[in-house]
Amino acid sequence: MNKKEIAEILEEMAVLLELKDENPFKIRAFQNGARAVEGIEEDIEKLSEQKKLTEIPGIGNHLATLITELIQIGFSKDHQQLKKSFPEGVLKMLSIQGLGPKKVKVLYQKLKLKTVEELEEACKQHKLLKVEGFGEKTEINILKGIEYLKKSKDSHLFPEALDEAHAYMDYLSKSSHTQRISIAGSLRRHKETIRDIDLLISSSNPKEVIKTFVSYPLVNRILAEGETKSAVILKSRINVDLRVVTDTEYPFALHYFTGSKEHNTHLRSIAKDKGLKLNEYGLFKGKKSLPCKTEEDLFKTLGLSYIEPELREDVGEIDAAQKNKLPKKLVEFKDIRGAFHNHTTYSDGAATLEQMVHKAQSMGFEFIGISDHSKAAYYANGLKPDRVKKQWKEIDVLNSKLKNFKILKGTEVDILPDGTLDFEDELLAQFDFVIASVHSKFNMTEKDMTKRITTALKNKYVTMVGHPTGHLFFMREGYPVNLHTLVDVAKDYGKSVELNANPHRFDVDWRMCKYAKSKSVPISINPDAHKTEGIEDIQYGVGIARKGWLEPKDVLTTWPLKDIMKFLKSYR
Repeated sequence: MNKKEIAEILEEMAVLLELKDENPFKIRAFQNGARAVEGIEEDIEKLSEQKKLTEIPGIGNHLATLITELIQIGFSKDHQQLKKSFPEGVLKMLSIQGLGPKKVKVLYQKLKLKTVEELEEACKQHKLLKVEGFGEKTEINILKGIEYLKKSKDSHLFPEALDEAHAYMDYLSKSSHTQRISIAGSLRRHKETIRDIDLLISSSNPKEVIKTFVSYPLVNRILAEGETKSAVILKSRINVDLRVVTDTEYPFALHYFTGSKEHNTHLRSIAKDKGLKLNEYGLFKGKKSLPCKTEEDLFKTLGLSYIEPELREDVGEIDAAQKNKLPKKLVEFKDIRGAFHNHTTYSDGAATLEQMVHKAQSMGFEFIGISDHSKAAYYANGLKPDRVKKQWKEIDVLNSKLKNFKILKGTEVDILPDGTLDFEDELLAQFDFVIASVHSKFNMTEKDMTKRITTALKNKYVTMVGHPTGHLFFMREGYPVNLHTLVDVAKDYGKSVELNANPHRFDVDWRMCKYAKSKSVPISINPDAHKTEGIEDIQYGVGIARKGWLEPKDVLTTWPLKDIMKFLKSYR
């Protein structure tokens, strides 16, 4: 097992122990152990072999033995035994917004509910009203949470699908029968979540390509196996569809199978207006096929500027391509110079300040912002003023040793329900930057939540609003907030809006990026990193920014450090 899988099992064990009402210290040990595993920089397998796991803070003898067991045999007897304590469906209930281990345990013990389906029926029949601590509002919220889970069924986070796609492509590329190969569909367009993976291959021997495709070691089940197309389900439960075409057809098929459906329909009408016919097999004038070696050739033949895959949602990109008004150069990962939103072991991060700095340097960044939680986030070990100043001293020492790199002192300060902030202005004034975020009381009206966030954004020391809607894919919907108003206030007060690149968030939405661009409000692509690997999530945020038509000049974290520092001082 890798670090991620081990950490997930330790987290699940902590939840199971909480369901069993175990000693809080034991629960915390597993939670800390999961964070410690995530923060390990070395090869965890080698540490296990060398019996050095206990040298990692947060990992004692018991956890070291358990982790070694997971590495060596792929499962833990303790974990398996814990899982037997509750039906599998009970754990699934924890995915519903607002249901923690304590509430789930009550529902299981008092109402004997074992599945999400049974819970849904119990809410509809108002059975929860018989249980102390559960009211009509709770039932309504649980039903909303279940409905949200249903909507996201069979969907996958973007990085999970992308990793699977790249691994599959590496395997298929080794075949001598593969000429050109590409990801297509929603994954190529960088949609926020992915239902399935679409792959396209050009080949003169499709039969052999299909044979290779279905022989992939990670295939769990073959759904279809035809002459030019096939579909499988991977062991990771992701569906993969393959189409094989001739190399002549490839650019047309790549455009067609990339989509979106609405974009394709619009482009076909453009071709029709020119007396042409466009489909997945080619571009035709009567019976004559017009040759195009690439997608760029296809757009050029239709008299359009090239439209990047991320933009193909039929939201004005074709009209802009006709008028040569598309963005000249969409932002790329190589344009990013640093990131503001990063957590360390001072609050709820798994890596030390120094480890986060080294990771940012290894990625070629010019700066990193450290923004640990404020004191109200007690669940995340939020910092009180004395610990803030202790961190500042450590940052000063590190900065004195660094060349061509700067650590910025920041905070992710909680926006309290009335719009005030969790730190006094006197302290906020001493940070280089301030991210203001909502972490509590999500059930406010849109009007009140909008006022809450905009009030905070108007504070002279706040730099940007963090994850503006608070949604988490597959876990909870965002709280109601008028994002247009939020962007307008950011414009009026010279502030930034965060695009949180964590794949669970992708918040703010790409559609709102276009609006922010129109208002000249800089978007800050941040990873919300809680471990060193988390900083790499910026690459996924860049995909969302591209989808939102953003160019480097529109993204605060692409600016030279001297310009960033000028911006940070401009609104104070």
